[in-house]
Amino acid sequence: MRFTVVVITRNRRRALLAALARLRSLAERPPVIVVDNASEDGSADAVAALFPEFRLIRSRRNLGAVARNAAVDHVRTPYTAFCDDDVWWEPEAPSRAADLLDAHPRLAVVTARILVEPGGREDPIVTELRHSPVPGPPWLPGPALGSFLAGASMVRVAAFREAGGFCPRLWLGGEEELLSADLMALGWHLCYADDVVVHHEPSPRREASLRRRHGIRNTLWFTWLRRPLPAAARRTAGLLRTLPRDRVTAGALAEALAGLPWVARERRTLPRDVEERLRTLEASQRHSKARRYVG
Repeated sequence: MRFTVVVITRNRRRALLAALARLRSLAERPPVIVVDNASEDGSADAVAALFPEFRLIRSRRNLGAVARNAAVDHVRTPYTAFCDDDVWWEPEAPSRAADLLDAHPRLAVVTARILVEPGGREDPIVTELRHSPVPGPPWLPGPALGSFLAGASMVRVAAFREAGGFCPRLWLGGEEELLSADLMALGWHLCYADDVVVHHEPSPRREASLRRRHGIRNTLWFTWLRRPLPAAARRTAGLLRTLPRDRVTAGALAEALAGLPWVARERRTLPRDVEERLRTLEASQRHSKARRYVG
């Protein structure tokens, strides 16, 4: 078996059960690990009853994105297909992603084309992925990326473990950016694949304000953890110019400032070639309609 599917969930029982039912149609019939982030709606019991063939990890607290780390500790295949509880992979899609990882030993992440349901329209982020300005080696099977979308990507387990997985301090919200930079610093590459398709039906149970607060905070933390001072100042200034002047932004900035002591302790700038790749994204980050911190 080449890959394991990892699903993280919290309090989305109906969407989760629908997503797990679709996983049974995947071509390679992979093992599936579900991490329940302390749900209070019976999600874990429903998974145990209806999907006994899947491995269930019941977390006593909400681990956020770090639940994926807990799952990967149990993965025994070379790759893992990450999947949120409102996302599903097309039946042949994980096999196509695994083929790309098989063929390219320094490729760490394959990010899929995302179709939003109902309707099957492309997520706005797809255009940015397809036309990524990040330079990459000629052997890459798709556009090089500077980050990835965890709920729609297949990851090489050895690379994930080498980079340390998702940072527990970031919890959830833009948590991929730091891991991506650390993967690139280790010599790994990330790419987009247009013929690998996932579907996303956004759950109505979303904590939009919390996610936005953490996204702003985590962007600032990543910037000051890894970018050289001129780039960090430039991105911070650009972000501050565009953020809504509201209570969510104020909370995010307060949390970011409170984290400065640990950021200073753990700061290490990226190698020059990785920093140059990230610099190519600055214009698209400024003008992106898919990544605005609003809502």
